[in-house]
Amino acid sequence: MIERTEDHLGAYRRVRTGRGRARRPFVDTAGLDIRHDTVDGSTGAVPVRRYRTSGVGEGSVAPTVVWVHGGAFSHGGLDQLESHAVAVALARGGVDVVAVDYRRVPPWNPFRDAGPAPLAGIRYPLPLDDVAASFEAVLAAVDAAGGAVFLGGASAGACLSAAASLRAVRTGRRVPAGLLLAYGTYHAELPPITSELRSRIRGRHSLVQFRPATVRRMNRNYAGTVEAVRDPFAFPGGHDLTGMPPVLMLDADRDSLRASGDAFADGLAAAGVPVERHVIAGSTHGFLDRPRTDGFDEGIDRMRAWLARPTERTDSA
Repeated sequence: MIERTEDHLGAYRRVRTGRGRARRPFVDTAGLDIRHDTVDGSTGAVPVRRYRTSGVGEGSVAPTVVWVHGGAFSHGGLDQLESHAVAVALARGGVDVVAVDYRRVPPWNPFRDAGPAPLAGIRYPLPLDDVAASFEAVLAAVDAAGGAVFLGGASAGACLSAAASLRAVRTGRRVPAGLLLAYGTYHAELPPITSELRSRIRGRHSLVQFRPATVRRMNRNYAGTVEAVRDPFAFPGGHDLTGMPPVLMLDADRDSLRASGDAFADGLAAAGVPVERHVIAGSTHGFLDRPRTDGFDEGIDRMRAWLARPTERTDSA
């Protein structure tokens, strides 16, 4: 057993909703232009939030990141620190950011597997469609200025970003200049955990890990049908990743989901995709949701440095 599910879910909800914190970290937005907007989605408007340094003209050329928060496909939003604080930090480094408020699926029952019947409500591919529509809208707007558009996200947002890119590859649409993927879950089932990773999630760290059953139920809840769970555009891990753009992967040291990151990095490398990967020492899942911590600061520094380099990269994992 990796964890006690009850303890994991309580900690997870505190991370994603802010409940149980003594104080929500202050995010200084002085000197930034932040505005709410929408883009046209497949079935309606998709809310987004745009971030850029104040005084920079609309026609200026800067890298743009379309950023997708996590939350198990069912939680989170634009005010979540993993969305807002990351966008603010990147914008302070001269990067234009568009954060996406994609549709989220209903919460799932962590103690019971869903039956074989399709699940009602918002399910795959609707969240993916929102992410793809947001990327394509930003790409069309930036094209005139000639800037590069990247796509990225954390946790479930990393899965959505990778899946949107793979779908673009397979359908002949334009792909991002690169992907920024933080502690993502990319596989329908959690891959085997290595002995090295198991040694990092023992003891007190075992209380806040994702069990394989938790991941399976979360993913089934997102997919909506048994068939969709096997769809490479729902969970790209384990499928052919040929043609994907260069990738920066940031994974948490003490995180059972790193098993998915390990396997996904191997799959990218096998497909000839340039990958730069860093496991942030001592960090736990959700470190980009915790500003003013070493993990958050290192993650932002890694992203800024990678974005500042040419996108035609060699493998440096």
